[in-house]
Amino acid sequence: MGNYFNNGGLFFTMLTLTISALASFTMFQLIGNLSRSNGSGKLQWMFGGSAIFGLGLAVVNFLVLLASDTMIIIDRRMLLLLLIGIGMTFVSLVIYLSSRSMVFRIASSGLLLAAANCSMFYYSVMIAPLDRFATDDVLVILSFLLSWGTACCAFYWYERRSSRELLTSSLLLGTSVMIVQGLGLEAITVEYTQIMTADRLNENMMLLSAMMGVATLLVIAFSLMIGYANRRLGQADEKYKLLVENSMDTIAIFSEGEWEYVNQSGVRMFEASHQEELLNRSIFDFLHPKHHAAVRHRLEEARTDGSHGPVEQEWYTMKGKLIHTEVVETPTMLSGKFALQIIIRDISERKKNEELLINSEKLYVAGQLAAGIAHEIRNPLTSLKGFLQLIMSGKDTNPHIQEIMKSELNRIESIVSEMLMLSKPQVYELSRRNISQIMRDTITLLEAQAILYDIELEAEYDEEALWIYGVENQIKQVFINVLKNAIEAMMDGGKINIRCFLEAGEVKVQIRDQGPGINKEMLSKMGQPFYTTKDKGTGLGLMVSYKIVDNHQGRIEADSEIGIGTTLLIALPYAQEEM
Repeated sequence: MGNYFNNGGLFFTMLTLTISALASFTMFQLIGNLSRSNGSGKLQWMFGGSAIFGLGLAVVNFLVLLASDTMIIIDRRMLLLLLIGIGMTFVSLVIYLSSRSMVFRIASSGLLLAAANCSMFYYSVMIAPLDRFATDDVLVILSFLLSWGTACCAFYWYERRSSRELLTSSLLLGTSVMIVQGLGLEAITVEYTQIMTADRLNENMMLLSAMMGVATLLVIAFSLMIGYANRRLGQADEKYKLLVENSMDTIAIFSEGEWEYVNQSGVRMFEASHQEELLNRSIFDFLHPKHHAAVRHRLEEARTDGSHGPVEQEWYTMKGKLIHTEVVETPTMLSGKFALQIIIRDISERKKNEELLINSEKLYVAGQLAAGIAHEIRNPLTSLKGFLQLIMSGKDTNPHIQEIMKSELNRIESIVSEMLMLSKPQVYELSRRNISQIMRDTITLLEAQAILYDIELEAEYDEEALWIYGVENQIKQVFINVLKNAIEAMMDGGKINIRCFLEAGEVKVQIRDQGPGINKEMLSKMGQPFYTTKDKGTGLGLMVSYKIVDNHQGRIEADSEIGIGTTLLIALPYAQEEM
């Protein structure tokens, strides 16, 4: 089989190399569209790429055999030959596009393509009726190894994903095909049992021409389909690119902890002059150190748990400026590797505005408290000042003036004590208490005062103990404040209904009076400092009560109807077992 170059082999070499390179280029283009497809669309692109490359192998194989002195047999076994090439190519692409390591994918895919190439070539030679068949094992093994190595180089180059690397990959894969064809012709010595007659040769040439014509039409059809699909996909890509690049938020992709893509908003946010300053750099160079551990943990979880976010994170720009952001993370695949797509929104201005709002609110509350304290304390101070002046003038004729002065001082002390309770963090030891017993003790304390106002305290308790975790004196203080308000509101006497019960995992205390009621506007202000409907009230009692209940992970709900009365519901978590 050494007459290859004597039969115009150089021309056939260039022709077959061109065909194999074009088939490789088309295959790479088809599998390059997989990232844009889902489900069955991916299988179609993979099968199309396999069919084109397998067809290219078959055409190259026929051309090489035609240029040599090898007998060509055209029958149904040629179809089997084509199916072998397409099938092995498809399996090769499945492995290459899997999520395994890059070394395994490239080595396995290159091995399968080299095996497909060798199988098709040697099978097409051996299907003819042979009298003698001999091979140079060294050349056969060398051709396989060289073909395998070149195919691996082609896939490695394709990983780099640029137009120049795509052309290089196609030429390398085409060379891999030609290595087997060229060395295989030199490695095989055959003698045929039949002589190819002119009629048989003409018949085979006609069949071969027909097959070449069909193959050419298929290649043209696939090329047109790819061109149309790429044009449509290119238009879609352009729309997505405009959408991504013009986004006000940073849209980026990173893989193995390094930036792979950052849009223009990200370049501006990180104060970089161009994308290359960020690409291939570790994200941890920009991320605040306090987030490093959490991000690494989420990277591990993202492979199985999916998207995360929004999560607040702090970053440093190229110039060292600290920015506050919200981040949404979505797992994806990039070049066969696990990657994370993130959307970063700069919330630095929002953070500043929130801080200003919080400070403004604090100042407003502080102003309210200061005004209330000044107002509440000034009245008894004015009285004390007047009494002192009266005593100093020697005109003191009222025997009860000292008692009045002591009462005013007690009032000032009460206001200061309640304010300290609200402002100063206090540590208490929680214990398991029966709220029914606390209510019984409270009723005993206030029963005498209720009788003076001609008020009946009617209480209803569940048969089972109503346990809570809390501080008994504080809970009792809440009940005292609420019941005293109810008693003082019922100037004409009446009945106060108290009910303690368990509902939906909460211990609830319902206190219903028969007072004049409170309108909705006043009800909404209940619990605010120094807001009271009583002439001599400070407005701090309910505020302290709200604070105590909140510290016990509970809540207070109020409802009122004018002319009917007011109902207060105190709910606290039920404590099932001893801590």
